[in-house]
Amino acid sequence: MKFNDSPVAQEVLHHLPVEGTVSRRGDEIYFGIDVSISAQAQTGEVKVGDVAYWPEGKSICVFFGRTEASTNDKPVPAGPVVIIGSTQASPIELRQIKSGEPIRAFVMGKITDYIQPGSAYDENRKLSQQEIDVLVKRLLTEKESPG
Repeated sequence: MKFNDSPVAQEVLHHLPVEGTVSRRGDEIYFGIDVSISAQAQTGEVKVGDVAYWPEGKSICVFFGRTEASTNDKPVPAGPVVIIGSTQASPIELRQIKSGEPIRAFVMGKITDYIQPGSAYDENRKLSQQEIDVLVKRLLTEKESPG
């Protein structure tokens, strides 16, 4: 997955890792992240491969085909969302994910690997104490995870 450079995408990145339970609406998976993010630039227009934050449900959504609200093959979110990135996973792979399955979203590797080229991310920027705390927590979580 690649995150875009929107403030909402960056806020989601700062709250990773998160664990949840997958829910499905047709060819959409979503899971709560229990984080309220002030979201602007919400839309009802999504396409296959879009990853979005759904403010009403405090969830991350992955669209890969027809949803319950669709009138054709195009995905339609249950409510306004903010596009935060995209996935390269195929719809065939994503259809194998079932409701009720546990999910853990976390950053692997360098955070710059998850930001689209041309974004406003500045690798030389000094991190705030809060950002340092988040990164340390992620590193400790990854170290404890088998893998």
